[in-house]
Amino acid sequence: MNNLEGKKYNRLIWILSIVIPVAVAALFGIRIPGVERMGFLPPIYATINGITALVLILAVVQIKKGNRKYHERLMKMAMILSILFLLLYITYHMTSDSTKYGGEGIIKYMYYFVLITHIVLSIVVIPFVLITFVRGISGRFVQHKKIAKITFPLWLYVAISGVIVYLMISPYY
Repeated sequence: MNNLEGKKYNRLIWILSIVIPVAVAALFGIRIPGVERMGFLPPIYATINGITALVLILAVVQIKKGNRKYHERLMKMAMILSILFLLLYITYHMTSDSTKYGGEGIIKYMYYFVLITHIVLSIVVIPFVLITFVRGISGRFVQHKKIAKITFPLWLYVAISGVIVYLMISPYY
């Protein structure tokens, strides 16, 4: 990748890293008129989060075994799963009001800790994922490996904590 292409990708990565969270936040306030609440979506997108976590772990196992081709396929799958999650998540919140957590005591504080860290890190991880992905597919493996050591645990936490948040709030849907 030449320097001009690198700058183009960096600009696109930062634009997406800003636009995605802003768009998600804005879409929370928009309801699609005449569309029934899509209450069936949360378990689906929670499952997608769980599958994403497994795919990320498998991808790391494969690259440690030296299987670059399988690693690349798994990472592309993780990207597709994350995009699918985002689309379903937005669709749900454009058709449904947010569910209030009904737990009490220490479990309530645990829920909000997991939820807040999940939300914050889901925003923080966007540029890391995009930069790591671009470096990998463009063959810049030394730089890819360096940032992947940061990206992997962040992305894995976001995927797993998404499942935990769902499991904790699901009794209150």
